[in-house]
Amino acid sequence: MPLRRSGPARRTVPLAAGTLVSLLSVLALPLALPGLATASDAGKKLTHPEQDWMGSTIAAREGVNRAGGTEPQSMHGRGVSGVDVSSHNKHVGWFSLRRSGVRFAYVKATEGTSYTNPYFTQQYRGSYTSGMIRGAYHFALPDHSSGSTQARYFAEHGGDWSRDGRTLPGALDMEYNPYGASCYGKSTKGMVGWIEDFVDTYRETTGRNPLIYTSTTWWKRCTGNAGKFGRTNPLWIPRYGSSVGALPAGWQYHSIWQHTSSGHPIGDRNRFNGTFSRLKVLANGH
Repeated sequence: MPLRRSGPARRTVPLAAGTLVSLLSVLALPLALPGLATASDAGKKLTHPEQDWMGSTIAAREGVNRAGGTEPQSMHGRGVSGVDVSSHNKHVGWFSLRRSGVRFAYVKATEGTSYTNPYFTQQYRGSYTSGMIRGAYHFALPDHSSGSTQARYFAEHGGDWSRDGRTLPGALDMEYNPYGASCYGKSTKGMVGWIEDFVDTYRETTGRNPLIYTSTTWWKRCTGNAGKFGRTNPLWIPRYGSSVGALPAGWQYHSIWQHTSSGHPIGDRNRFNGTFSRLKVLANGH
């Protein structure tokens, strides 16, 4: 196929064999599809989102042995039952979960600034339609872009909040880096600054402070056990033993306890630390 060059002469120049091969290779590349990871985040391809249940890196890095366990006996009859889901769970049977006693759900919306959950609509709307209170969460990649950039991306792709009594504020998922260094190459001061940037931007954008999901071990390691978020951001803590255990600095109590993290078959199990009426207060913002 001849290549036409611009200019007065408009003569045709045959492609060299090597150039033709290169052009055909480019044309053969798959186009980026909505909801699939791309390499736009600092030039890094995201391979984690398709194996992305919340807390998967915490279960792997902290050596817990109950990540796929059942509800601890000490929790029976206490708090409000909930689940968190992601693309890993695909289409979720929300009405069945609602009948089993699940009353709230968090759905993964985004990761970094190039990934959106391809099942988000079914999961987010489906939980709402079934009668649950629902919210969205963002998996943070602090080495890819600023906290403010990711907060805006999250809010624009499912993480916004509305005062309808059924929508929880967004959650920021802070856990081990699935692509590299545990703390994303940041100093403890740098990590605190990144989280603060995300929190401030999300609040300015939506009017609400996000929940922070993190383990005590990761928080100590990557933020130096910073205590500045405990008064403003509800804590969602993963721990797969018989109790919540020690909390990160700054928090006097947790709001949500994730007590399993296997991702199968219907998401991770959680408990809201309070009554259903208090859960509705968290949704309403007052």
